[in-house]
Amino acid sequence: MATDSQRLIAHLDMDAFYASVELLRYPELRGRPVVIGGGSRHQPTETEEPGTGRVTRTFSTLRGYTGRGVITTATYEARAFGLHSAMGLMKAAALAPDAVLLPTDFDAYRKYSRLFKTAVGEIAPKIEDRGIDEIYIDLTGIKLPEHDDSAQDSAHEAWWRARDVARAIKAAVNAATGLTCSIAVAPNKLLAKIASELDKPDGLTMLAPEDIAHRIWPLAARKINGVGPKLDAKLMALGIRTIGDLAQADPAWLVQHFGTHQGTWLHDVAHGRDEREVITHSEPVSISRETTFDRDLHVVHDRDELSRIFTALCVSLSNDLQRKGYVGRTIGIKLRYSNFKTVTRDQTIAVPTCDARSIRQVAGECLKRVPLDRRIRLLGVRVGGLGKTEPATKAW
Repeated sequence: MATDSQRLIAHLDMDAFYASVELLRYPELRGRPVVIGGGSRHQPTETEEPGTGRVTRTFSTLRGYTGRGVITTATYEARAFGLHSAMGLMKAAALAPDAVLLPTDFDAYRKYSRLFKTAVGEIAPKIEDRGIDEIYIDLTGIKLPEHDDSAQDSAHEAWWRARDVARAIKAAVNAATGLTCSIAVAPNKLLAKIASELDKPDGLTMLAPEDIAHRIWPLAARKINGVGPKLDAKLMALGIRTIGDLAQADPAWLVQHFGTHQGTWLHDVAHGRDEREVITHSEPVSISRETTFDRDLHVVHDRDELSRIFTALCVSLSNDLQRKGYVGRTIGIKLRYSNFKTVTRDQTIAVPTCDARSIRQVAGECLKRVPLDRRIRLLGVRVGGLGKTEPATKAW
């Protein structure tokens, strides 16, 4: 395994991905604060002017928004008002009532996700998929056609060659999608992930080990991937606010307060140490689809709407399974009531399936096993126990 001093790992993060995809569709919104997270009722309306045939669009705004929706992502202009992912839309409306509100369109986002990943793979094939809008890329040993094909490069030459490759990747992503991304190149995944946020949007960051003290240590400890709200609160209570504070902490003191495993890990990551490899493929445990309603739905009064949504979830889940080449034996449902209590039920079937009708039937049986005495705020369907579909065989 290559050491950190030999490895060149990139983290690529698409810039405000969902919002950027929408701006391709609605270029007139460029430069305006826009948030993604609305429902179908927030779809823009188009009006054709008589005589000229000119089409104008009217967009929903956050002004007067009511409901429990949350922001999926926001343009950088919206972020200037303090709007951010996972913020409630009603709170966002109070901060920026004139921000444009668009519905989510996951089919479009998945399309652009495939496009940018394919473009990257044509230059650097060793990719770890981390979601719809981010990947790790192993750039160790990757060269462009114009690079000198010498048998052995110095560390300095390899470093600047990686910068050229990163630039080429950014250009390829833009050519394939019309979108921008931010890339950081570092000795490992930990540092690359942190550094890809440093120069957003459309950034290219080269982070060498000697840069850790002045570029990474001043950052908040929560910027470390793996330091969640609870761990960050504990660190803050102990006077650890920055990554630099954590790096200066005595290892024995960290073990005393956080235990051997977590204390040792905190010491290592604060000093930029990470030996994880770029993993090019891992099988999913399950695939699911779920939706949170704009209002709590009643199982009797809103029966038709619930049935329609339930069927649509099963169809979308079936399409996901077929596209990815999986069948599953365990089918389950997830319900969240108006009091925020969440329940799940599942059932294992004899023959694995990816058929929408079969998923709908079994998921419906699961629904009969949960109490439906409260309004529902979230509904989800899941297929687990996954296996790859058998390739079709020719009949001779």
